[in-house]
Amino acid sequence: MKPSILQTTAWQNFQHDLGETTFFEQNQDYQYLIIKKSTPAGPYFYLPYGPYIAHKNAAQTAYEAVKALAEREGAIFIRIEPESPENASYWLEQPNCVKSHDLNPADTWVLDLTQEKPEIITNFSQGTRTRYNTFAKKGLSVTTSKNPDDIKHLVDLQQKLAKTKKIATFSENYLKTELAQDFATLYLVHYTDPEDSQDKIIAASLFFDDKTTRYYMQSAADFSYKKLPGTVALLTTAIFDAKEKGLKNFDFWGIAPDNAPSDHPWAGFTEFKKSFGGKAVHYAGTHDIILNKSKYRLYQRLRKLNRLKRHFIREK
Repeated sequence: MKPSILQTTAWQNFQHDLGETTFFEQNQDYQYLIIKKSTPAGPYFYLPYGPYIAHKNAAQTAYEAVKALAEREGAIFIRIEPESPENASYWLEQPNCVKSHDLNPADTWVLDLTQEKPEIITNFSQGTRTRYNTFAKKGLSVTTSKNPDDIKHLVDLQQKLAKTKKIATFSENYLKTELAQDFATLYLVHYTDPEDSQDKIIAASLFFDDKTTRYYMQSAADFSYKKLPGTVALLTTAIFDAKEKGLKNFDFWGIAPDNAPSDHPWAGFTEFKKSFGGKAVHYAGTHDIILNKSKYRLYQRLRKLNRLKRHFIREK
């Protein structure tokens, strides 16, 4: 297993553009990118999909390095999301390590792009394969962009979803900063309405690339056009573009756990992502290693109050 894109210098550069303080270390045994997050209770360290530990024997050395840095910086706790629970077992078995709410998905769906294109298409579900074969005939086309002004299409679509589903979205500035990174590309799905010949953007997504993998990240679609295969057009174009680029994997970024009930909030898009073929990949999830118990309890109380406040504002 390789380091996630969230544990690379490319992601560090993105965090710097957002004004975050970071720490990065890389050697043959381990690699970590730490984002120092500020809270009213004090700072904490966050390692998104990290640390990366090359082999189990390096876990203790990596732990001691991160813990020493955290203590020097006055961190209340260290929030980790190791992709390999086996190699990071030393961290997870610490007596001060507790499970936290998952920030990045603990389960994802990955498509192998080293297969030949006809084989990939054959492994689509029948419905997805039909939508892929017919989307152009239905007036859909897909373009890519690095123009920061085009992020407005994704923002508009996400805001429409946020109103109907009462979900939080990223700011326009955050998404523009993402698109400005070398690893990001914006995909736009166009629909030419035969009645008025107008070009309409009905789906949009940001995709991130590292050396081997394309990640399906920020995305939204207009439910007014849900009968059109806009998202299938978006994903299949991104999948085959990634394959042509020489990437080896396509990460759909998050599915419901294997044992999730049928009414799980991610059940619908999990089924959709699985319709493209691929396999599940499971990570360790988000954990907190507590360094200061009293301040950690204060942090938890403040976070709970903040969640209640946000819920109240959305309900209004």
